[in-house]
Amino acid sequence: MKRVLITGKHSYLGGQVKQYLEQFPDYEVEELDLHTNWKDFDFSNYDSIFHVAGLAHSTPKEEDRSLYYQINTDLAYEVVQKAKESGCKQFIFMSSIIVYGNQVETITSKTPLLPENFYGDSKKKAEEKIWPLNDENFRVCIVRPPMIYGPNSKGNYRLLSNFAKKIPLFPNVSNHRSMLFVGNFTAFIKGVIDHSSSGFFLPQNKEEVETRYLVKEIAKIHQRPMWISNIWNPLIQLFKNQVYIKKLFGNLVIDPSLSTFGFDYQIYTFQQSIAISEGGD
Repeated sequence: MKRVLITGKHSYLGGQVKQYLEQFPDYEVEELDLHTNWKDFDFSNYDSIFHVAGLAHSTPKEEDRSLYYQINTDLAYEVVQKAKESGCKQFIFMSSIIVYGNQVETITSKTPLLPENFYGDSKKKAEEKIWPLNDENFRVCIVRPPMIYGPNSKGNYRLLSNFAKKIPLFPNVSNHRSMLFVGNFTAFIKGVIDHSSSGFFLPQNKEEVETRYLVKEIAKIHQRPMWISNIWNPLIQLFKNQVYIKKLFGNLVIDPSLSTFGFDYQIYTFQQSIAISEGGD
C-alpha cells in the first residue's frame, strides 16, 4: 500500500491527483490544509508527500512580495523538513517553468534559471533549499511543468476556450509551446511515486502546440466556426513584449529529451486532451 499526503487542500492539481490515484487499490491519499495547525499533523504514516500549496501568478503584485517568499519558499521548506524528520520516503515539490524566466524560448539541460519576478524567484529559492535534503532514504522530486490544462482549469487555457466559443477570428501567429494535459500530469505523478524517483522533472505532452491550432481545435469540439486571420497581427506585433502576449503567442518549448523518465505518462494525445477538457468524449 502506498500512502500519499497532498499538502495544500482544495487545489486544482492536488484534487486531480487525489482523484486519479484513488482509482488504484494500492493507494491511499489524503489532503492536508496548511491553513490549519498542520505542524501537529503526523507525517510518519505517509510514504510520499506531494506539496502543491503555493502562490502562482505571472504578474504578481509588488505588495505581495513578502507573501510569495513566505508561502512558496519558507512554508515549502518547513514542510519538507517535517517530511524528512518524520521518515517519509519521498517529497514531490511543485515548482514551475517560470524559474527559467520569460525570455527563454527553448529549454535544454544547459538553460540557466533566470526568473524575472519574485514569483519565479520564490520557487527557485525553494528549490535551492529543498534539493540538498535529497538522499538515498529521502527522494526529492522537483517538478517544473509548463502550462497545465484540463477540465475546469483556470488561467490562459480558460481564456482561450472562452474566446474560441465566442469569436470566430483568431490571429494567424505561428508559435510553438510545450503544454501538459492534467491527465498526463496525474499519470506522471503516479509514475514518480511508483518508481521512487528523484531529480528535476519537466513533464510535457508528446506534441508541441500552436496557439492558433489549439483555439481551432476547441472551436471544432463545440462545432463553432474559426478562421485564422492576419487582421489582428499588427496589434499582436505592437504588444509583442507584453507578458500576456508572450504567454499566448510566444515560443516556449522543452527539449523532449528532458521529458522522458523511464515510464509512460503521455497517455493522452493533444486531440483527446482537448475533447476531455471541453467536456467531450
